[in-house]
Amino acid sequence: MKKYLYPLFAIALLTAPSCKKSFFDINENQNSPIIDKVDPNLILPRSLQVTGARIATNFDYAAMWTGYWSRSGTYGQSIEQESYNITTSFQSGQWSGWYDILNDENIMEQKAKASGNTFYEAAAKTLKAIGFMYLVDQYNNVPYSKAFDIQGNLLPSYDKAENIYADLFVQLDAAAKLFKNAKTEGDLSIPKADIMFGGDTQQWRKFINTLRLKLLLHESEVVSASARQAVIAQINADGAGFIGANETAAVNPGYAVNVDQQNPFYDTYKTSPLGVLDQYNRANNYILYKYYGADGRRETADDDVRFKFVFSKVNAYVEDEDGNPVLDPTAGPVGGGGLPWDYRGTNFGQIVSNADPYRAPNQSDVAGPGLAKSPTQDQPVITSVESLFMQAEAQQRGWISGNALETTKDAIRESYSYLGAPADKAEQYITSTIGTSLTVEQIVYQKYLSLIGLDNFEAYVDYRRLGVPSDLPLSQNTNRLNRVIPLRLAYPQSEYQYNSANVAAQGAIDTQTSRIFWDK
Repeated sequence: MKKYLYPLFAIALLTAPSCKKSFFDINENQNSPIIDKVDPNLILPRSLQVTGARIATNFDYAAMWTGYWSRSGTYGQSIEQESYNITTSFQSGQWSGWYDILNDENIMEQKAKASGNTFYEAAAKTLKAIGFMYLVDQYNNVPYSKAFDIQGNLLPSYDKAENIYADLFVQLDAAAKLFKNAKTEGDLSIPKADIMFGGDTQQWRKFINTLRLKLLLHESEVVSASARQAVIAQINADGAGFIGANETAAVNPGYAVNVDQQNPFYDTYKTSPLGVLDQYNRANNYILYKYYGADGRRETADDDVRFKFVFSKVNAYVEDEDGNPVLDPTAGPVGGGGLPWDYRGTNFGQIVSNADPYRAPNQSDVAGPGLAKSPTQDQPVITSVESLFMQAEAQQRGWISGNALETTKDAIRESYSYLGAPADKAEQYITSTIGTSLTVEQIVYQKYLSLIGLDNFEAYVDYRRLGVPSDLPLSQNTNRLNRVIPLRLAYPQSEYQYNSANVAAQGAIDTQTSRIFWDK
């Protein structure tokens, strides 16, 4: 929640003859945020909306680095992003943006706890866990235990990332128990304020269990058996299970076709209410050809037709009687010449000549009909697709019960269903691609193919923790030199300016060699 300050002109009224002890009492700080006037039911919908929007639109850099998206030929080089030479200014909004949300959620938690409203307290704990997960997964050690103690710790110290993760499990378990025992009957504010589940505490508990599993999988290569077993025991004891098929956790505050009111993914990557199109982000040839299957050819048995739903077709093309893309004679020539495909991507970091016809209008955008369905659509926070793939990996690792192979197939079916792709094509793909057994890496690769546009950041996490996909190409930008995909972000310049001693205590940060604690 933005903290509103009283207008400066009000100070002049302090000298007015008629002033009395009231709103303008000189013993009251008129510049203090009006926190006491903000109730949890006003904070929750904003926190949910902004969390969904950040997940939807703030990880295009991860989509670029992991072979999902690339820059269109219409734009010049994005040198820092494409060279991997990351500075303290790159993506600095990740830090300030997440802490802004977290501060609101901390206020919500404290106010709810003071009033005994267990629903809002549980929601705040859950949303704080999401925010700190994203901060740790990008920066490693961050302010946590002292982050909101403005009076006592204006310059907060940093907590170790592994300790933050450990406490997030504690907070999530407490949240699950609060939801389990929450008395929501009669509180008419909850269904309205909860723009994700409408006050359904059972769904919140499924969401928490899925988030617990997500955190566990992030640290899969370093977590101790005893710590993992303790978290799995908590999940089992809760009994609600995980997010299942058709149960995507998504928010919708009442998206409308108005400026600043559309679904954030649609508004950012498709078109604004004013008709402004995204001309920057385009399909990456790497994943486009992965969708074409091992033979690299369209319209064959091993095709993964989801490319038609996550990317948009170059509209000047039609298919001939053999299924091959050809120029639509009614559309006229495009860019001065014919293109070989009706779906066309670029290579990340590639410099495209001004004379090349493969420029933005003739390249597939990243908001295909399965992702950008409507400007008023719900915005996912955690999809059923991702949940099923996480369950499959956990089953393959022996952490939870179930058949990993069958769950992986169900996850693929759920992906096709979510995108609106034909069910028979899902079965065709499963038959031609999925064998009789799967490794963890194979499950995560199928997850990679399924999360594009839904959780771009998760692909970046999986690549760092497991090296999947194993053949991910590096940027073609000549400024890259010998650098590889960064392991993390650099702390923002604001920390070096205003919290210098505490950030300096983290040591010299090199985004090429300094790892997140779970990255082994």
